[in-house]
Amino acid sequence: MKKQLFIALVAFFALSTTNTFAQKADLASKNIKFYGHVWDVVINEGRVNILDTAYAENAVLHTVPETKGKANCKAYYANYVTGFSNRKFIVKETFAQGNKLVKYWQFKGKHTGAFFGIPATNKDVDVIGCTIATIVNGKITEEQDFFDNLEFLQQLGLMAR
Repeated sequence: MKKQLFIALVAFFALSTTNTFAQKADLASKNIKFYGHVWDVVINEGRVNILDTAYAENAVLHTVPETKGKANCKAYYANYVTGFSNRKFIVKETFAQGNKLVKYWQFKGKHTGAFFGIPATNKDVDVIGCTIATIVNGKITEEQDFFDNLEFLQQLGLMAR
């Protein structure tokens, strides 16, 4: 009887562990699909309104200065849409585990409009970077982008090489 109970408990824990791993993998897969779609729509299609439903109310962008709140986060990324034409955002690779996601990306565009108050330079940019994001209950709650800002400013002609 003890042996049967032991086997039953081991089977139960094995199945529940497998189920937990499957759930985490499913969540990661859903987050990758969701996040990729959001940024394709925002940057490539120029439709920032999707951020009204993609961001959590208290979303945070770890930028300088830090940007807090859905409306401010949306306004931040609207600068890329109004500042650049011929935008192309390419997701090269994405990794996710649970509610955390890392995406490796490339951004290309021509600076033809105001960008965070910087008048158009008509220069082309081509930068690579990565973003760490947190997604909770299907909403982006936190993001931090990493890319070479000096290279970006040099490509815009705003800093000497």
